[in-house]
Amino acid sequence: MGNLISEVLFLFQRVNWITLLDLALVTGIFYTLLITMRDTQAMVLLRGIIFLVIIVLLLTSVLNLPAFSWLIKTALPALLFAIPVIFTPEIRRGLTRLGQVHIGSIFLFSSPISNEAVEKMVNEVVKACANMASLHYGALIVIERRDNLRQFITNGVHIGAQVSAELLMQVFYPNTPLHDGAAIIVNDRLEAAACVLPLSPSRSLNRTPDRQMGLRHRAALGICEASDAIALVVSEETGQISLGHNGRLIRRISVEKLNNVLTAFYRQARLIPTSASVRMRIHQWFQRGYRTEIK
Repeated sequence: MGNLISEVLFLFQRVNWITLLDLALVTGIFYTLLITMRDTQAMVLLRGIIFLVIIVLLLTSVLNLPAFSWLIKTALPALLFAIPVIFTPEIRRGLTRLGQVHIGSIFLFSSPISNEAVEKMVNEVVKACANMASLHYGALIVIERRDNLRQFITNGVHIGAQVSAELLMQVFYPNTPLHDGAAIIVNDRLEAAACVLPLSPSRSLNRTPDRQMGLRHRAALGICEASDAIALVVSEETGQISLGHNGRLIRRISVEKLNNVLTAFYRQARLIPTSASVRMRIHQWFQRGYRTEIK
């Protein structure tokens, strides 16, 4: 016991500000990687890689397997070159988010609007989606969160008005000039309509049984893959409401559930993570099984 205490004291004596800075940088890098890859297929792949590495280390250290060890040493350089190729979408997304970070948001809480304004905005959006679904109006609504969508706002028609159900229904009224394209909401204001969004290259939409997803759904997936925005799609053919988030599309979502999910997603992005929220996110990373994707 005495030797253990002396070793611990020796370690603390060697700690200085450079050591703390070194630990903080490594922790920040790993935290950024986990946040960037959360809710993506890369997270599942990363878990598989970690599990495979643990199995390989156990086999090579416990058992004497010369041929297996030679195979691992030979294939390791190729795997190192393959990792950037496998994680290309996540790397591009992370670098894009890094370029959109504002210095002030690193140190301050991001609270552009009040909770009452958020609740009012969500209620208006949900009301508009419910009415358009009953009337079979096709619509694509994008709500900005942390990632800046200015590049997509500038290619649309500027509106800059308070969000209301009547305004959204007028924008997506059939055969009007603003009907095609997406409406982008920033905070509690409808910034622009008829915005052109990137289309998702994913082929998952082509494998759906009912084949009722077209360009609106592909554009919703595209903006969710390029940013952390929330995309709402109202199908013109079926009147069903779909919600896109982090490269996934939840289909046939009810109006009652849409209000709760939309409020939770939007409020989650309004605060910079504190120590409590960091612990919650780490816990959610291990408990990610509760999320379901309706294909």
